Amino acid sequence: MSAPAPETTLTWAAWDALTPRQAYEVLRLRVDVFVVEQECAYPELDGRDLEPSARHLLAVRDGAVVGTLRLLHDAARDDAPARARIGRVCVAASERGTGLASRMMTAAVGAGGAGEQVLDAQAHLEHWYARFGFRAASAPFHEDGIPHVTMTRASQEH
Repeated sequence: MSAPAPETTLTWAAWDALTPRQAYEVLRLRVDVFVVEQECAYPELDGRDLEPSARHLLAVRDGAVVGTLRLLHDAARDDAPARARIGRVCVAASERGTGLASRMMTAAVGAGGAGEQVLDAQAHLEHWYARFGFRAASAPFHEDGIPHVTMTRASQEH
C-alpha cells in the first residue's frame, strides 16, 4: 500500500512576508510558465507585487511552491470602479489536471471580497474562468503575443 499523497496547502501572504526561498519559487514558477513555456518575453517584475495591498496565494506541497496567483486592488478610475484584480495565475506542469487551479481561483474569488473583480484571461481559458462567475467585458486583444479578454465578476454586494 502506498503512502497518501502529500497535501497541498494554500496560504496568503504579502510580498514582504515571503521568505527569500518562497519569493524565488514564486518568480521561478511564473517565469517557467509565462516566459519559458508560453514563449513570452515580458516584464515579469512590474512593481505590482510590492504594492501594500497586494496579496499572493501560494500553493505549497512538500515545502515547494507548486501554484501561485496574486490579488491586487485597482483604484477607481473615470471608466472603472475600484475593484480586486486577480492575475499571474499559474500552476506547475506536474500539478495540472488535479483541481489545484480551481481551488486557487475559489480562494481568490473569496478573498477578493464582495465588490467587482476583474482579470485578463488568456482567451482559450475564457470558459474556465466563467465557472467562477467571470464574464467577458472586452473584445479580444493581444498581450505579449497571446490573445486575451478582460473578464469581470459582478459585485456580490446587495
